[in-house]
Amino acid sequence: MRKSINGLAAIVEGIFRLDLFGMTLFVFCNRNRDRLKILECDGDGFLLHFKQLEKGHFKWSLAGDEQTMMLTSEEMEYLLGSPRLTQKIKQQEVKANAIV
Repeated sequence: MRKSINGLAAIVEGIFRLDLFGMTLFVFCNRNRDRLKILECDGDGFLLHFKQLEKGHFKWSLAGDEQTMMLTSEEMEYLLGSPRLTQKIKQQEVKANAIV
């Protein structure tokens, strides 16, 4: 988990031989499976997202250190636990509409 944008981009292109500039997110997990980094190209640059769990671990395959998996958006939401995030966003939208 020491690599930043350039190091992760080198892994994607060099080891996995994948296109960095597509509509794809590249997710990297540490050995303890309690931290994720997500590399994303937004068209004019790269974004690096980081998530660390306080308790538990991500549901991540242990089949090998250097593997690729194709995930659907639903699987990605499940991996990140984003239903809570979606719920928070919806609550904020409701509060904003109530003020108007």
